[in-house]
Amino acid sequence: MHTNDPEPRSKKKQKKPKKHSNARWIVTIFFVAVLISSAISFLSSSVMEDAGIVEAFIVLLIIVLLGIVFDIVGVAVMSAGEKPFHSMAAKKVPGAAEALMLLRNAEKVSSFCNDVVGDICGVVSGSASAVIAVKALTNLGSDTVGQLIMSAVVAGVTIAGKACGKNIAMRNSTQIVHFVSKPIYYIKSLFRKKPRKRM
Repeated sequence: MHTNDPEPRSKKKQKKPKKHSNARWIVTIFFVAVLISSAISFLSSSVMEDAGIVEAFIVLLIIVLLGIVFDIVGVAVMSAGEKPFHSMAAKKVPGAAEALMLLRNAEKVSSFCNDVVGDICGVVSGSASAVIAVKALTNLGSDTVGQLIMSAVVAGVTIAGKACGKNIAMRNSTQIVHFVSKPIYYIKSLFRKKPRKRM
């Protein structure tokens, strides 16, 4: 009867790191979301405060496109397979090892891209569209109608862009993941210690 005791104990010990890692990830993603949201909101509001309608609309377009791009990356990471990158890593192709790292953390990468950045851009773009509507219709006395129209247009562009982006991401997932992994590779290479030359 006592011979079966070690197995459940070992299983319990193995489950604890997963709970701790999940809790750590939730806390980390919370603070990251707060920082990114604050940064994007501050930049967009400070730029739009003194900007004209055209400049404000360009800022709004950039925010919407940023959300679509990160959504594409998140879908691509979840759709891509590791096999092509294993062969690339064997050939020492730049970015292959980093691509494998992204794929092995696909859930976290997708959560960051789709849920954090995507949702933040959605919220900020909604408030930015309201600012543009107020700027455009200040003298017409119909701010509410303008806000509704602008919000509807932004929502339509965002939804259509993400739908199109998901199709692109699923068809070209390997290329997109490799494209994203290259900047990570070059950034990491800046901090790598170069081997000393032997005299």
